[in-house]
Amino acid sequence: MEEIEVPTEHLHETIGERVEEATERNEKKGMMGIAISTALMAVFAALSSLIAGHHSDEAVLEQIHASDQWAYYQAKGIKAEIQLLSSNADKAVIQAKFKTEQAEIKTEAEKAEAESHQHLEHHAILARAVTLFQISIAISAIAILTRKKILWFISLGISCVGLFFFISGLF
Repeated sequence: MEEIEVPTEHLHETIGERVEEATERNEKKGMMGIAISTALMAVFAALSSLIAGHHSDEAVLEQIHASDQWAYYQAKGIKAEIQLLSSNADKAVIQAKFKTEQAEIKTEAEKAEAESHQHLEHHAILARAVTLFQISIAISAIAILTRKKILWFISLGISCVGLFFFISGLF
């Protein structure tokens, strides 16, 4: 009996092509995921940077306000001394008046200093978030170039820590 020949060479080539196409499609899907996640990391890095800059500016403004209040506090003290030396009025009344005014000014200065410190704390936390997002973007780029998904997962983990700092910096 004659053997029936099945053309397996063609079948083998077709299977190889199909496997190659499927692998290419999966790689494109994977690369698209990395690209989208990297774009989101960049968005969060930009937002973190913007908000960190705002807090830095506010810290400087509050510190300027505090310095102004401390200068005003000192001016009130000098004015009180001059009035005490040049006036015939009751010295206890003059001192009480200026002490009360200085206490209010001191409270305002200390409040401005505290707000400045709060803004600096937010700035520092958000700056950490920016740094972590930038590192994760770099690792994502390496993941795309080397086609190693483990690097992408590492960058996602770092981004999650950056996201934690971002959210912490907002509150």
